[in-house]
Amino acid sequence: MSPEQLEAYEAIKNGPRGVVQGPLEAWLNSAGLAARAQALGAFCRFGSSLPPRLSELAILITGAFWQAGFEWHVHAPIGIKAGLDPAVVETLRIGGTPNFVQEDEAAIYAFATELLTAKQVSSPTYQRALTLFGVTGTVDLVGVLGYYGLISMTIKAFEIPVPAGAAEPF
Repeated sequence: MSPEQLEAYEAIKNGPRGVVQGPLEAWLNSAGLAARAQALGAFCRFGSSLPPRLSELAILITGAFWQAGFEWHVHAPIGIKAGLDPAVVETLRIGGTPNFVQEDEAAIYAFATELLTAKQVSSPTYQRALTLFGVTGTVDLVGVLGYYGLISMTIKAFEIPVPAGAAEPF
């Protein structure tokens, strides 16, 4: 590894993730991208104003949209541990529309789904997000969706498989 790649590797390994795997390994081929993207990812996953349950929901919606198996494999258990209903997680995995009990989860789903599929967010959906999450939370939601879109595209472009022995979720 070049000194820049090693520096990015160490930042990832010694950061909150504690491991360099999957798409982060692919990014090491561009040390500048790896350094900057991993820092953004650390914020999106560990520093966002959204509670982990909601950021994990946004991550899973994005992973399911892209059918990014590695991402799903990593984040489905984290999402359940963060408080997502396993039935919601499974419904997302198979491409269905979950029945949400919690209003904030329904709002995340509506916002993310509109943005991913329609490439825009309707006024009512945007206003709902602002009411529930504020401006900062809504910006953080877009950041999480965008960052995990990058993660998912990396997984798909470089054909990053689920870990050995794990079942492909899609």
